[in-house]
This record gives sequence, C-alpha cells and structure tokens, in this order.
Amino acid sequence: MSGGDEVVVALDVGGTGMKCALVRPDGTTVHTERHDTGAQRGPEAVVGTILDVAEGLAGKARADGRAPVACGIAVPGVVDEARGVAVWSANVGFRDVPLRELAGTRLGLPAALGHDVRAGGLAEARLGAGRDAGHVLFVAIGTGIAAAHVVDGSAATGAHGAAGEIGHILVRPGGPRCGCGRTGCLEAVSSASAIGRRYAELSGAPTTAAQVAERAAAGEPLAVEVWQDAVEALADGLATGQALYDVSTVVLGGGLAQAGARLFDPLRAALRERLTFHREPRLVAADLGDEAGCLGAALLALDTLVKESR
Repeated sequence: MSGGDEVVVALDVGGTGMKCALVRPDGTTVHTERHDTGAQRGPEAVVGTILDVAEGLAGKARADGRAPVACGIAVPGVVDEARGVAVWSANVGFRDVPLRELAGTRLGLPAALGHDVRAGGLAEARLGAGRDAGHVLFVAIGTGIAAAHVVDGSAATGAHGAAGEIGHILVRPGGPRCGCGRTGCLEAVSSASAIGRRYAELSGAPTTAAQVAERAAAGEPLAVEVWQDAVEALADGLATGQALYDVSTVVLGGGLAQAGARLFDPLRAALRERLTFHREPRLVAADLGDEAGCLGAALLALDTLVKESR
C-alpha cells in the first residue's frame, strides 16, 4: 500500500455537486474532478452517476499508469457505515441504498461508504487542523450544522449511523422552527442559512451570513444583534459538545468559518464564559476547505485496505 503509483478513488457526494479525486496512500491528491449530482433526477439516477464517475476515475488512474486499489464514497444523511448502506438522505433522496456493495462490484475493488461530515472530520483530524490532537470535534457550519467526534483517528458513527448531529441540540426553546420539525435547534439559529434568513426577516432585505458578518463588523445595529445571537447560541452548542466529548481541539469548517476573526474571537470569549470545570478546547478553523470530505472518503478506503490485510 506504499507504492507511489497506487491510488484510491474518492468521491464526496453533495446535494448539488460531487468532489472527486485520486489520492495516494500518503494523502496527496494526484487528480481531481467535479461533477453535478443531479439530485432532481431521482436517487437511482444519482447512484448511476456515482458509479459511472467512480469507474471513470479508476480508468483515468490506469490510463496514467497508476493502480487503483480501493474506492471511498462519502454521502450526506444517515449512513450505516458498518453495512455500507446510505440509509436516508433528504438532499439526494437515498433510502437504503447499498452503495458500498454497488461500488465494489462495479469497480472490482474494496470499497468503503461514509458520512460526508464524519469523513471531513476524519480528514481534518488526521491531515488538517486537528492533526496530532487525539480528540477532535469537527463542526461543519453551512446550510446546516453537523459534527464529527474523532478519537485517535477514528470517527464515531453511533448505534444507528446518526452520531454527530450537534445541529439538533436544543439551544433556544420556542425559537425558530428547524428543518427537522422541532423549534429552537442550534441549526435553526446559528447556521449560515439561519443567520441570513433571520436578518432578512427583520430587515426585509435578502442577505447572506457573510454580509451579516460584514455589517456587524461595521457596527450596523441589526446585524450586530443577529450575529451576536447566532454566536451566543453556537457557544451554547459547543459548550454542550465539550461537556459530552471533552475534546482537546474543536475544528470549525463550512461557509460560516470563513468569517475568520469576526466569528472566532467572540465565539472563543462566549465559550470560555460557559465552561466551569471543563477544559477549554483549542478552537481553530479547518485547513482543508471543501476538499476535506473527499480526502476523508479516501482515508475510509485506505482504512478498509488495512482491515482486509489483517
């Protein structure tokens, strides 16, 4: 598994696009591609596209004189990694799709299936901002909020494939309604989409979370209020996460983390205020950007090879 011309096929499947790569065992990427998911065509068509793209990547590797040795796929939703089944996904429409088996059969290679955020957390913990930390909580904040708890390079999946749903911690009872149906979830207050939506509701002007952050930094009162409310709720969620997981490092990724110091400075202060006997974790921005999920899929594939060699 150490040859320089050995690669794994890696796909990170999102609701709108797929980030795909050929990755060496040392984590270096030798080829990347992007494809439309086309979720509007239905789950069967999406599965077909995933398999076609994976097969094309394996063919590309061989054409370039490389040997594809495994395939890793990361998808959103509820994922049963032990069985290799995409149980459910609102974004893509999956329901009990045996993607690992389908990919392994199509490519004739060992295959692995994982959750997109857990895969991203795995990559950040091993290769990115959380490397060498041991205990990492990766929190992706974008349209929604989800997390991955990584201990010694392994991400917890939970009994039903749904571990890490920190976005559905109740932080504001009676607050905004969440997409899950309950009110007051962290995701309904502090996600990028929630911040933009809240500002728009109060101002009547459509906007984005990035614009709210900029306006708050400039001192606009409404933006300051919306941004502060979101940061305070996020600090509540992270304090709960720290009480549960006691990690040494919290890595924030996703679109909201691009706000930089506008987010991290007040968030660190708010989190510190909420901790009593728990140790304050190091709070850092993700290193790998939108490549994290794809690299994590590659790591899952490599882990499969290690398990099969034992």
